[in-house]
Amino acid sequence: MGPLAGRHRRNMRILLAGVVVAVLAVAAALVIAVSTRDASASRGELEIAPEPAPITAAPQVTPVPDDAPLPTPQGIAAAVAPAAANPALGKFSGSVADAVTGQVLWSVTPQTPMTPASTTKVLTAAAALLSLPSDHRVTTKVVQGTKPGEIVLVAGGDPTITAKPVGENGYYPGAAHLSQLVDQIRGAGVAATDIVVDTSIYTGGTMAQGWFPADVGAGFITPTEPIMIDGGRADPLVDESSRTITPALDAGRALARALGVSPSAVTAGVAAPGAATIASVDSAPLRDRLRQMMEHSDNVLAEAIGREVAMNAGADASFAGAVATIGQKLFEAGFDMSGLTLHDASGLSVDDRIAPQLLDHVLTAAAGDGTPTLRPMLDYLPVAGATGSLSDRYASGNRTGAGWVRAKTGTLSTASALAGYVVDQNGRVLTFALMSNDRPPEVSRPALDALAAALRTCGCQ
Repeated sequence: MGPLAGRHRRNMRILLAGVVVAVLAVAAALVIAVSTRDASASRGELEIAPEPAPITAAPQVTPVPDDAPLPTPQGIAAAVAPAAANPALGKFSGSVADAVTGQVLWSVTPQTPMTPASTTKVLTAAAALLSLPSDHRVTTKVVQGTKPGEIVLVAGGDPTITAKPVGENGYYPGAAHLSQLVDQIRGAGVAATDIVVDTSIYTGGTMAQGWFPADVGAGFITPTEPIMIDGGRADPLVDESSRTITPALDAGRALARALGVSPSAVTAGVAAPGAATIASVDSAPLRDRLRQMMEHSDNVLAEAIGREVAMNAGADASFAGAVATIGQKLFEAGFDMSGLTLHDASGLSVDDRIAPQLLDHVLTAAAGDGTPTLRPMLDYLPVAGATGSLSDRYASGNRTGAGWVRAKTGTLSTASALAGYVVDQNGRVLTFALMSNDRPPEVSRPALDALAAALRTCGCQ
């Protein structure tokens, strides 16, 4: 035990001694005899057990060895052959590489453009890490309107604001609270009667090519606007809660209710140039929002971060501006963009296409020495059988990959994908991008999981 435990035991002995003195002072008749253990036991006296032996911590988490042997391509091929032959994979394309050397050890048509689903977020996260500091935040403001009693809620690109009271988290831990704006408005002595919501920071459409309106009610997305309350969720604590179709106006109505203003007094508009700021709040830092986006595969957050990257580059904060900037940032970093077609930053579009080799190359650059700026991405990936969108996979049945596979998932109605890394039996880190199309996820996901697990069991010399 450490010094703190020792001090605790000493304090307890002092306390017990004090109690004994007090009892002696009050009773004046009690005699405490110190005797041997056997004598104490024979008289039926209370016996104090000896102190337990000190406990030595034995951490089980250790770094991978620097000299772990490199698997051979033949060994990898033999290990994954049964899983890769599973017809449940449908149209399959994939790549496995060594994180240290970048050498591709196994692949199946790795240059084939595939429907990536949410593995698209690997590219969005990479572009953000290449473009912005990890503590970057976006600001939401309230400014003076053009007439008495009018205030303007100026959206800055933050869909994470919560209407929960300060001290309680909404869906996004660390998000700004609407009540913080309310307190500042009241503190400024402003008596609001009308609220204008300014969303002009974003341009273009609010729904991407390849999205389906039904996905709003299903809780997968909401129209992409630059301010929302808890990502536009009807229930702020439920991931796939149904979403609103008017998230920005709903944010304005929430502010109105908190200020005692009628929601009917909320309209869309644009703030006057140079309008005085009354109140402002900042989002959580980018590193926290990237973790939330990757771990829980949050589509709304991905689209907001895509536009954040675009605005930083001077491009339009639109679907077109976001995907063009993501592609440009990756191209500038030296990645082969062959076969890339994006219509959004989240991967919800059924018309997106990414080649597995691009995903694998980005992950290898993050895991090896290629692009250290991307290294934080590895920590954002869900852990198999434990966290985020992988929490219920490898959780029962074949648990070979549990705790060892870390990957971004991707799921659409006829597409499933895994892109991440795993440590093999010899302690070698392998990156992978595994993509299945033309099969429903309930069929293809177990097959992908088995393929990634086969890499974990591989010694493969």
